[in-house]
Amino acid sequence: MKNQQPNSNADAGTLEDWESRIMDFEERLRPIARRPVDITRPDWLDRLRAGVPPLDEAGVREHAEQLLGELIPAYAKGGDETRCAIRRMFAEYGSFAWAAALSTRRTSVEGLRQHLILFSMKDQGRDSRDALLTLQEIVREADTAGVAKAAVLREVAAMSSTTNRYGMGSTRDMLLRFTNTRCRGFITFSLGLKRSSYLY
Repeated sequence: MKNQQPNSNADAGTLEDWESRIMDFEERLRPIARRPVDITRPDWLDRLRAGVPPLDEAGVREHAEQLLGELIPAYAKGGDETRCAIRRMFAEYGSFAWAAALSTRRTSVEGLRQHLILFSMKDQGRDSRDALLTLQEIVREADTAGVAKAAVLREVAAMSSTTNRYGMGSTRDMLLRFTNTRCRGFITFSLGLKRSSYLY
């Protein structure tokens, strides 16, 4: 991808290349994303958490993270057109969006920034409650490591959608909500959230 200037938009060829690669990941990840989960088992949530990450199970971790390594800076530096296009891809290819994850820890400012930008690109996915839990996990790890988070949260909020998709606020609102809040634990409904992440 060509070097982009701040607030510049990716060209059509670059967008087509990204989408083509995402489509390939989507095909390989869809069977995993749609695999039935027996939530009647007492240990169903622990089993999900202990399972092999979808990117690893599908054998696409390296290439998927390479793509994310292109999308994240393009999203950060891009204009509204590029950001909207990337969010559309994540919305359209749900299995990829569900599985997309970074190996980078959130224990540094740059690591936190990358995870927050990925969160912004996903734009709450298919469930704002899952999104809120994910954001809480990101911020909790950063807080535990003593990362100064407020400026990064505001930076990523500024590049995020202002659309209130599910009635729990926009992605920008969610990010700003955590700027002055230390995350100490999970929200009360967390135990029921992973079901919708794995079944859609």
